[in-house]
Amino acid sequence: MRYIDFENIEVCPEWCFNNVRSVEQWTHGYHRYPAKFLPNLVKKLIEEQTTKDDTIVDLFAGCGTTLVESKIHGRASIGVDINPVAELITKVKTNPVEPAMLSLYFERIADALDKYNPLENENRMVHERIDYWFSPENKARIAFLYDTVLSIKKRPVQDFFLVSLSHILKNCSRWLQSSTKPQIDPNKKITDPFSTFQLHTKQMLKKNEEFYLYLQENKYLDTKCEIKLEDARKTSIGTNSVGAVITSPPYVTSYEYADIHQLTAYWYNYVANLAEFRKNFIGTFYSQNQQMECNSKNAQKIVSELQTKDERTAKEVANYFNDMEAVGKEMYRIVKKEGCVCIVIGNTTIKDVKIKSAEVFFEILKSVGFKRNTVIKRSIPHKLMPTIRDKDSGKFTKLDNTNHKLVYPEEYILILKK
Repeated sequence: MRYIDFENIEVCPEWCFNNVRSVEQWTHGYHRYPAKFLPNLVKKLIEEQTTKDDTIVDLFAGCGTTLVESKIHGRASIGVDINPVAELITKVKTNPVEPAMLSLYFERIADALDKYNPLENENRMVHERIDYWFSPENKARIAFLYDTVLSIKKRPVQDFFLVSLSHILKNCSRWLQSSTKPQIDPNKKITDPFSTFQLHTKQMLKKNEEFYLYLQENKYLDTKCEIKLEDARKTSIGTNSVGAVITSPPYVTSYEYADIHQLTAYWYNYVANLAEFRKNFIGTFYSQNQQMECNSKNAQKIVSELQTKDERTAKEVANYFNDMEAVGKEMYRIVKKEGCVCIVIGNTTIKDVKIKSAEVFFEILKSVGFKRNTVIKRSIPHKLMPTIRDKDSGKFTKLDNTNHKLVYPEEYILILKK
C-alpha cells in the first residue's frame, strides 16, 4: 500500500470555500443539524466525480445535503440514516411541495392557532423528559401545534410542517441554545412556540417555492430521491448499482446524535428509551460488541494507546473503527466497477491521543478493494459542527470548560475508485 503522509499534505485552497454560506441555499436551512455537510463541497464532488447517469448514495445522510445537491444536479440519489429524525428532515428537504397548496395549509394552521384555548390542553402526557425540558405553558402550546399538524391528511404537507416544528423545539425549551450537549440554561429567554413556528415556516415556504420552481424548470421534480431508515453497515441497496458514494461519516462517539435529537424523538414518539436508542449508532460503548482488536494497523495502534489511559474510551474507539470497516465493505459491495467513493472526514484528539480517523478509513477502503486514490486536505472556516470537546472525555462541551479543546480545524477528502 502506497504510504501517504496525511499531516504534511498541503491544504488545497479551492476546496476551502472561504466566506461561503451555502447552507442558506435551497432547502439546506430547514433544520439545525450538527456537523452539516457543506453544500458547496458536495456540489464540487458531484460535478467532478459523477455523470448524469450515476446514482449517488450517502450512507450517513444526516439532514440530506448530498441528496438535495444530487437533485439540483439531476442525479438519482439514495440516502441511508439510522436516525428517524434525519429521515424526516431529508424526506422534506428533497421533495418540495406545490407552493400554493402549502400556503393554503399554512393559513389553516394560523387560523387554528388563533382559536387556541390553554384550558383544553393542560396536563398533556408525552414523556417525562418533555416535562424536564419544557415549561407547562410551552408544552401545552406545542402539543396543540403538533395535533394541528397531524390533522393534515396529505402526508408530504404534514411532514413539511413537522420539520418546521421540530426545528423550533430547542428555541422553545430550556435547552442551552448555543450547545449541542443536553444542558439547561437557567437564564434563557424562551421563545413562544406559535410565533416562532410561524416565522420559521414562512422562511421554509419561500425556500420550498424556489426549490420547486428550479426543479420544475429543469425537469428534475421527478428525479429519483430515496431516504432509507437503515444501518449503513448493512443496507438494502443493490450490489454494483451505485455510481458514487458521497458522504461524511460520523466522528467517534457518534451516538451523541441520539442525545442531540431527543426533543423531536420524544415528541414524535420515535423513541421511548434514549439508552436503547443509542445502541444503534456507530461507535458506541452501548453496543453489544466489546471487541478490542481491529484489522486496521493504524486503528489498532490508536486503540492500544488509548487502552493505557482509559479502557472504556478504548472500547468505544475500537467499536467505531470496526463499525467503519463494515461500512467500507458495504461501500465496496454497492459501488459499480469504475465507480467511486468520496469521503469527507477529519481527525480529532481524545485523552491526548490522536484519533487519525482519515488515515484509518483510507487504510480500510484500500484493504476492502478500492484502488486508485486521491487525498485532499481542506481547512474548515465555517464547519457547522460542535468543535469544542473535553480533552479527557472527548465529549462535546462548552467554551467556558477549562478543559476544553478545539478540534477538526482541518479535514480530508478521500476519493477512491473501484
